[in-house]
Amino acid sequence: MAIRQNFPGTNEMTFFDVITRGLKRRPIRTGLTLLGIAVGIAAVVALIGLSRGLVASWTAGMKSRGTEIVVHNMRGSLTPKPFPAATRDRVAHLPGVTATCMILVDLMSVENAELMIVSGREWGCFAWENLKLVSGRMPKDQMERAVLLGTTAADVLKKKVGDTVQIETEELTVVGIVEGGAFVENGSIILSLPLLQQITGNQDKISAIDVRVAAGTNDAEIRRLCEEMSRLIPEAHADPAGEHLAHTEGYRVINAMSWGTSLLAILVGVLGVTNTMLMSVFERKEEIAILLALGWKRSRIVRMILLESAMLGLLGGIIGVGLGVIGVHLMQAAPAIRGLLEPDLSFNLILMAVTIAVCVGVLSGFYPAWRSSRLAPSLALHG
Repeated sequence: MAIRQNFPGTNEMTFFDVITRGLKRRPIRTGLTLLGIAVGIAAVVALIGLSRGLVASWTAGMKSRGTEIVVHNMRGSLTPKPFPAATRDRVAHLPGVTATCMILVDLMSVENAELMIVSGREWGCFAWENLKLVSGRMPKDQMERAVLLGTTAADVLKKKVGDTVQIETEELTVVGIVEGGAFVENGSIILSLPLLQQITGNQDKISAIDVRVAAGTNDAEIRRLCEEMSRLIPEAHADPAGEHLAHTEGYRVINAMSWGTSLLAILVGVLGVTNTMLMSVFERKEEIAILLALGWKRSRIVRMILLESAMLGLLGGIIGVGLGVIGVHLMQAAPAIRGLLEPDLSFNLILMAVTIAVCVGVLSGFYPAWRSSRLAPSLALHG
């Protein structure tokens, strides 16, 4: 139930009215403070959403191919490093392994696209099974100088069946447009493994081994298989398909940089809220003293200031989420990363961002609230 107080010079007001009145007193200053919080929260939504989306996109690509274990050599970087293709023979016959597929993946500039995923796949392996033709046909054999384009890749490169695509110094014919069932697959150029090895000079090299395991294999058994594979292939490492990217040093660096940048932006918001609330307390000294003289407890004054700062945080958080979502969609459409990843703008991320904003508001209000509660009621006589 709202508590009403007779406020000097006004009609009867609720406690909520007293709080909002403090924020409306200096609308430009309040607006700039909201903007400071919003920028920090927008950074959280955009940067963390993109870094999480990187993992989600690659994991979805693995799932669409039916891959359960990935043997790779990208622990120290974000892009995989090639290792000998012959290592596949060390793990292909392990108990519980039903199929393997050698992959060579690279991120490279292709014509007008600054970065494009180029995926060379062992001919006839299961990594081709998820590709559904939208138009055209599949390559005739592994040595046909032909490529498939995912639907997004075709759109980015502005290619159709019958056109040619230049990869490094080679011109290859687009024989089909495919739907891969995942964002990363749709953003890829797909060709046979021997062809990409030849083009890039990585003969007898691969960057990953996709592994399928027997039906009914549980998570513990998959992890034991990963440990055994890592022991047998010391030049690479095996991880469950949903975890291999998140365990890399490159991803950890990207995630740390995203949080570091976001926290710096949030710190600016903290300073802005603290400054706004201190100025508000300074300007309202006599007003707060009158409230104390009318019988308000000091704890209620503290609660009033904290609620004002929390409201600043909440409003700034809501605005920041909106700015962050807009920013992510603009970045996603940028030619440099279009087709590479799909941002993770889940409800959990949005809730986390708004919660951070409210916490920023409350924490920023503690010192101004304490200062306001120290005022003496006798200040009311100075008015």
